Amino acid sequence: MPVIAIVIGLAAGLVVWVVLDEIQSRQVARIFDAELQDQLDLQAREGLIRFDRYLAGYGMTTRLLANHRRLAEYLEPRVWSKAEGGKPLVYREFRPFWLPDFFARDAQCPPSQVLLTDLEGRVREVYQTGTAPLPAAFAKRIPERFLDAAAVRTVLLKLDAVLYLLVSDTVEDSAGYHMGYLVVLVPIDQAFLAASQRGVDPNRSAIALVDRGDQRILASVDAANLVPGTTPDQWGDGYVVTTQPLPDYAGADDNLLFATFVTQSNVERMSRHVRIFEHRQRLFLALVYILVFTWVIYLVSSRLNRILKRMTRFSQRALGIPEPGFQRTGNQLLLLEEWIAHFTQLVLKAREEMSRRHQAEMRESEALKAAMMEASLDAIVTLDHQGHIIEVNPAAERVFGIERAQIIGHPFGERLLPEVARTAFRRLLDRSRHDGLEPAGRGELVALRGDGPEFPVEISIVPIDLEAERFYTLYIHDITQRKQAERDIKSLARLASESPSPILRVSAAGQIAYANNASRPLLLGWGTEQGGALPAEWATEVAEALAQGEPRERETALGAQVYALLFAPFRDLGYVNIYARDITAVRRAEQASRQHQAELVHVSRLSTMGEVATGMAHEINQPLSAIVNYANGCTRRIQGGQGTADDLLGALSQIASQAKRASEIIRRLRALVGKQPPIRADVDLNHLVREVCSFVEFETSKLSIQIELDLAAEPIPIHVDLVQIEQVLLNLVRNALDALEEAPQPERRLLIHTGVSGAQAVVAVRDSGPGVEPERLKLLFDPFFTTKEGGMGMGLPISQTILENHDGRIRAESTPGQGTVFHVTLPLAEPTADADPEPPPPAAGATP
Repeated sequence: MPVIAIVIGLAAGLVVWVVLDEIQSRQVARIFDAELQDQLDLQAREGLIRFDRYLAGYGMTTRLLANHRRLAEYLEPRVWSKAEGGKPLVYREFRPFWLPDFFARDAQCPPSQVLLTDLEGRVREVYQTGTAPLPAAFAKRIPERFLDAAAVRTVLLKLDAVLYLLVSDTVEDSAGYHMGYLVVLVPIDQAFLAASQRGVDPNRSAIALVDRGDQRILASVDAANLVPGTTPDQWGDGYVVTTQPLPDYAGADDNLLFATFVTQSNVERMSRHVRIFEHRQRLFLALVYILVFTWVIYLVSSRLNRILKRMTRFSQRALGIPEPGFQRTGNQLLLLEEWIAHFTQLVLKAREEMSRRHQAEMRESEALKAAMMEASLDAIVTLDHQGHIIEVNPAAERVFGIERAQIIGHPFGERLLPEVARTAFRRLLDRSRHDGLEPAGRGELVALRGDGPEFPVEISIVPIDLEAERFYTLYIHDITQRKQAERDIKSLARLASESPSPILRVSAAGQIAYANNASRPLLLGWGTEQGGALPAEWATEVAEALAQGEPRERETALGAQVYALLFAPFRDLGYVNIYARDITAVRRAEQASRQHQAELVHVSRLSTMGEVATGMAHEINQPLSAIVNYANGCTRRIQGGQGTADDLLGALSQIASQAKRASEIIRRLRALVGKQPPIRADVDLNHLVREVCSFVEFETSKLSIQIELDLAAEPIPIHVDLVQIEQVLLNLVRNALDALEEAPQPERRLLIHTGVSGAQAVVAVRDSGPGVEPERLKLLFDPFFTTKEGGMGMGLPISQTILENHDGRIRAESTPGQGTVFHVTLPLAEPTADADPEPPPPAAGATP
């Protein structure tokens, strides 16, 4: 019977093990899969949060750069022309003065380009950090959708098959005047993604940005294994892939997905460890069950055997019954069944006890794992009930700058906190011991790094009760950057009150909500104060600025002061900021500059007329000689009694005609030389060309040159100051004549062409002189640069100034050895309702 008991015990234990293994394997697999999916989702969310915080760091850095004192000082004297097509200033070999190196300080990937644009988005200056070229889409202008005058704009976009992070913010000069935008371009590549996931083991998980449309990887943290251009499905055999939409960035490409790749080997390794652990537990349980069951049945069967043997011997002695051996009767089987049932209950109780202990061990293990994973982005430190360190995560080693082996077993307060913070930590620890107290042990302290310096941290203490002992989990967050940001924000908040320029905030109803100290003269001039209402005129400007949502600039004169006002609307908040600048000195300087310019133009005109004085004297001498000859002829005829009255009248008529010709020449000379305020009128451009040609008749005859005129068939009306434009044309013609002196006499040619191109009148003065070298051609319009001996170098600069005041342009083209041509453009006069007046007739002798 003992042998049968052993066989039955083994068979029963094997059956129990097989059944439990099948049932519990499925249950454990289901629980493990659910827990594994939760862990994968948690890693994916943590990766996206780290990526989002990294992008936010670029936004904060760009805001600091845009509001830096260096940039404001650099922009203070800067005046950008509104003309299109100009090339931006590019810094390649060095960093510009206005750009501090904040990116290296904040451990951020350097941008490929930092752009400085004007208010229109035109690129004015470019800081090029590497060899990657500026995207063609941003070579000249940044699109308006990437710029926001009210806030920092952070955009993810794809340019030329490359992903970029674009961050922009407004820039102002020292007076608070809005000058344009600071734009930062950072390529999103392997280094960028690796920096955003700093502290994460790339062998366990990786991230990538995926195009939602064609499901292709655009950039990954491990380009060698996760090759850009492939799809996540191609890596399904080696990774578990989780994709999430990116947070909403204004203007960003919404076709991007954030993908997290967890290696299959780590998942399979974890699954294999769990399965092996569960198999061992069930095998151990089955072995215990078999041993207990077999031992119980063996003891019972042995006892029954002894009882049966004694009963057999007693029956044999008392009744003479023959020895039945070990044959079982009905009563003996019932007794055996009772013993089996009893021991079965004992085995079940033992199994339940072992299961309870196993579940308690699992709960302890899961509680410790969950506590380590809840705040994996921050430092996690586990303490025993005495405050000694028993475990730290990798983030704690990075935050405190110390290795795990150097702090395990040490008291937390004495090892990682300065003396001044230990008392506060003990209070937090005592506070966490009281159940139900809110908030449980949380506060800000000062901690120590391994190399000595102190830094601020935010600490949260969570108690964990395991059986009869209590542990503490510390979640520690380094708040150094947050404290710095708070200080920066406070400093920026004081900027308005400390600004030397007036700054006001006005509601939609025209109520002055805020005005800094510098606004006092402005408020006194308007007859109001903070909390009062703006004058009706300016309240209307505020309402229109809010309605249009665009900044507006106005000027106002208050007594002897002149202010420039910038109305910056914030429609979502319902108010307008008014930024004012005292531009009285600027306006006075402009007026003085215009006066000095007019005097300089007059001096240049006197110099020019002094040079042509000889020619003018020769021209005046001709009509005077004719007058003398006609007068002498009349005298001789009267004295000799010859000639009729008609002959004398004809001679007197010629005298009057020649006198008028001389008077006209003197009038034109006085008009050119005389100092008078600029007077603009509608004149014919062809008439001006003929007038100028008449001034240089003496020089052309001396050089044996006949000026070739290619004038438009119809009059070309322009609205200009006649004297100043004649001065420009005279300078160009005389420069051409000076150049022709160096050419052989048969090759001397001077051509003047006029015409109309669109809404512009065109004049071209071409000579066949020796020409100008390319390197000297660039300097022709610089003050005091001259190619003539004894020249002042002011003729062309003054001519350029006169044309710019008339909204015109001048440019030069030259081919050495073939000649030079100057092109002048002026706006056509606007047609009036009345018929255009007839152009004045050319002066006598004006035709070359």
